Amino acid sequence: MDLLLDGKIALVTGSSRGLGFATAKLLVQEGAIVIINGRDTTQLAKAKEGLDLNSHAQVMAVPGDVTDPSFADKVINEIQFRFGGLDILITNAGGPPAGRLDDFSDVDWLLAFQSTFLSHVRLIKAAKPLLARSSTPSILTVTSAAVKQPMENMILSNSIRSATVGMTKTLANELGPEGIRVNSILPGWTATERVQNLMSIRATQNNTSIDEELYKQAQASPLKRIGKPEEFARAAVFLVSPAASYITGVMLTVDGGLNKGLL
Repeated sequence: MDLLLDGKIALVTGSSRGLGFATAKLLVQEGAIVIINGRDTTQLAKAKEGLDLNSHAQVMAVPGDVTDPSFADKVINEIQFRFGGLDILITNAGGPPAGRLDDFSDVDWLLAFQSTFLSHVRLIKAAKPLLARSSTPSILTVTSAAVKQPMENMILSNSIRSATVGMTKTLANELGPEGIRVNSILPGWTATERVQNLMSIRATQNNTSIDEELYKQAQASPLKRIGKPEEFARAAVFLVSPAASYITGVMLTVDGGLNKGLL
């Protein structure tokens, strides 16, 4: 299937590694012009180098922290100056720390709110004028399967990511008349550094190993395995592509069937 992404301009935040990088890589392979982002300039340069190996790659790297209130305007201004437009926005940010109610102060909650919710809001508001000029505008927020089935020891993520899903669904209705599609992907347990870190915490708590915790988590899925970043990326790239032009307001769970609910 031709996803009609050749020459489309896409911004993927939090894309120097993990799910964001896998998505940026597939967008590049499909012929899109891709702007990647990350806080760690060394890792970001490494990611760009990896993407540039594609013979048709057009990649720009913009360092910065999505939790910085000034970042959204900065990156959108750079995109407008360099390319003059934007077709696709994928808002992705690192998740908040693991823990239970008594583990976090008000400050912890506010920091998590900044990184896990306001980062999406600011990027979408800043990008909206450019997206509105596109013939195929699309927004994808990256959240978590935890909004449908809360995960143990993840109170910050379970709570705040639900706000992003509520905003995403609202914006699908609000921006639909302007032709801007808005969807979200709710990834489950996928083989990324963040999941390794979370499993390390579990292993410490349970006096086990990371491999044991990964195995136990895999067994909870009907597919009996952890997901791969490229599996997430395939779903993400399809949803933002013009090939999915009549899909909006969808909260797509990519979790190997872990969520057992009907919706």
